[in-house]
Amino acid sequence: MFLENTINHSKQSGWMEVICGSMFSGKTEELIRRLRRAEMAGQNVEIFKPKLDIRYSEEDVVSHNQNKIRSTAVDNPNEILLLASNCDVVGIDEAQFFDESIVDIANHLANSGIRVVIAGLDMDFLGRPFGPMPNLMATAEYVTKVHAICKRTGNLANYSMRTSKGDNLVELGETESYEAVSRRVFIDEVLLKRK
Repeated sequence: MFLENTINHSKQSGWMEVICGSMFSGKTEELIRRLRRAEMAGQNVEIFKPKLDIRYSEEDVVSHNQNKIRSTAVDNPNEILLLASNCDVVGIDEAQFFDESIVDIANHLANSGIRVVIAGLDMDFLGRPFGPMPNLMATAEYVTKVHAICKRTGNLANYSMRTSKGDNLVELGETESYEAVSRRVFIDEVLLKRK
C-alpha cells in the first residue's frame, strides 16, 4: 500500500506516483482520493486528462463509482507543462492515452518540485504494456498496482479483456466493452483464441 511521503519537502524536489492496473480496479478512485487530500491540505492542485476521454464527462475526471474531480482536458502533454507551473500537485488520469512525451513532462514537473500523481492502464486489451505506462512506472518514486476482482473466478483480475468486436488499440468503453479478468480467464479467452 502507498505510504505518503513525510520528509521535509522544503529540502526535497518533487516526485512521481503512478497508480496502475486493469479496468475497474479503482485507479481513478485512488487518484481522486490522493488529490482531494492534497486539496484539504491547502495545496494548489491541478488535474489533467486526455481530451479524447469523454466517457463520463468532457471536463471532470470521473471514476466508475461516479466520484469526480474537476480537471482540464488536453490534447497533448505539452499543454500540461504550460498550465501547471504554479502547482504543488499535478494529477494526470488515463496516462496510457498520451504519447511518450508524457514521461519527459512528468519528470520535468517532478524535477521542478511538483508532486505528480498519475493513473493509467498498465496493459492494453491484448495484455501488452500500454503506451508510456512502463516508462512512467520505471521513473516514478512510487508505484501502486491495484486490482479488480474477476467475476468468473473470484481471483484478482489484472487484465482488461475486450468483450466487444474491434482491434483498434484505443476503444473507449465500460462494462459493455470490457471485463476485468484473471490470468487464467485471459489465457483461455484471449491468448488461446488468437493462436
